Amino acid sequence: MQDTLAKTLIETKKISSQQVAEAQKLAKGNGGNLALSLVRLGALSELEYGEFLASYYNAPLCDLGKTEIDPSVARMVPSEVATRFQVVPIRRNGRRLTVVMANPSNIFAIDDIKFITGLEVDVMVAPEPDIKKALDRMYDQAESLASVMKDLDTDLEVVEEPDEQSDSVAADIAAMDQAPVVKLVNSMMADAVRKGASDIHVEPYEKQLRVRYRIDGVLQEMMSPPYRMKAAIISRLKIMADLDIAERRVPQDGRIKIKIFNKMIDLRVSCLPTIFGEKIVMRILDKSNLTLDLTRAGFEAKALDNLLRAIAMPFGMVLVTGPTGSGKTTTLYSALSKINVPEVNIMTAEDPVEYNIEGINQVNVNEDIGLTFAASLRAFLRQDPNIVMVGEIRDLETASIAVKAALTGHLVLSTLHTNDAPSTLNRMVDMGIEPFLVASSVNLIMAQRLIRRVCTNCKQVIKPHDEVLIELGVPESEWPDFKDMHGAGCIECGNSGYKGRTGVMEVMPISAGIRDMILDRAPTSEIKRQAVVEGMLTLRMDGIRKLKQGLTSAEEVLRETALDK
Repeated sequence: MQDTLAKTLIETKKISSQQVAEAQKLAKGNGGNLALSLVRLGALSELEYGEFLASYYNAPLCDLGKTEIDPSVARMVPSEVATRFQVVPIRRNGRRLTVVMANPSNIFAIDDIKFITGLEVDVMVAPEPDIKKALDRMYDQAESLASVMKDLDTDLEVVEEPDEQSDSVAADIAAMDQAPVVKLVNSMMADAVRKGASDIHVEPYEKQLRVRYRIDGVLQEMMSPPYRMKAAIISRLKIMADLDIAERRVPQDGRIKIKIFNKMIDLRVSCLPTIFGEKIVMRILDKSNLTLDLTRAGFEAKALDNLLRAIAMPFGMVLVTGPTGSGKTTTLYSALSKINVPEVNIMTAEDPVEYNIEGINQVNVNEDIGLTFAASLRAFLRQDPNIVMVGEIRDLETASIAVKAALTGHLVLSTLHTNDAPSTLNRMVDMGIEPFLVASSVNLIMAQRLIRRVCTNCKQVIKPHDEVLIELGVPESEWPDFKDMHGAGCIECGNSGYKGRTGVMEVMPISAGIRDMILDRAPTSEIKRQAVVEGMLTLRMDGIRKLKQGLTSAEEVLRETALDK
């Protein structure tokens, strides 16, 4: 069916054969979903694809994001049938049931639904990604968390003593093997992946166990399992991550690899002793959500052009800065994938390797055995590299080797934890790198943040308060026409008003004028002013541009960027 649709899309000049080939390549990583891949690549908008389907099948188009689905109607079709045939029942009118399908020509699905419900079936059409989202909202693929939580109150009889140290390891193993605990942990992971969370936090307090997900960069409380389940849940997670459940006094790190919704998901697990027990944080690494396309990251045209020029140079250093979770690694992966050709040798040292990229030699740093960033970098220079990526410059030794590599014919990409691009230069000097080496080796520095996008389904234009405009730093002459965006909250965005994220970037090429300022040890504020004169957009300026484009809200810009001084 997908091949037929692709052929028709090409014939009607909706897309090119090259775009289909790119989408088919991307589809291998997301369950073979060609439609989703075409939308992700920007070859088609979701609306264009939906209108094409409606015309192709001669069926009415349904906007599932704006359609209220009657729960009693949804229950008429078992979840396994709806999931298998990708069918969403939306309403009943007498003896007629209206369903939404991505493939209305599937007569076997329609006949099965007629037989199960005893009703006549009217069919509407919607894109497959929309169908999947609606099914995820209607049916919990593993079992609803609420149902699992209800089971826990009656099915499990393991009672935890108040003193954590008095629990025996044998009791923990027995508890974590109980079916309700396994069911809860599996459902928690499945729910987090389905909601697009980047992290799961399992947090013990004095009289409460709290579970939170980080969705679009913001932590949201999801559930509070019975407190007596604390040892069983934590033990289950530690066993899955291959950690020592008998050791509760020191931090531990591990990994879990699971298959959820036909996708392989890696979870990076960190276990930390707190005063009320062990807190576990799981970073979700979903390769199907990794978009290695710099043009879709949120760059303004000039900033993107500057970055592409810097990574195309045969030597020098490109630095990406920002806090944890700001998308630095994704930007570096995207840059590497852009220059990843058979003619060059690319080597990376990471802590840990988050995503495996074909054609790139990736090394996991392990400080316990002496394989530090500095040691890895030294070894790389004996491996005939063209391009080297160092996950993070943490100390003078790593910085010195990276600078020398950049000055001896290698392109070096790395990250630093600084607040903005100009302050990175003085940070390197403070670490002990001579200013003339910094000026000679660095090609470009960029700082970035991730801000939430306002949900396009419930987006509203509002007039911002004067205090907000002052805090944003908007000139008073622009106040009358300045607009803010607000998400009212809908089923599509989980009533948060936000869905997805975009980047705000501060891209600073090292020009001749800035090199002279580095040599003169000019303060950060002067370097920043010079960069702005040369055309650099600061994080706040780029955030305001995203606000004017209707992508985000003033609240998000203020949360993630600082006022320029």
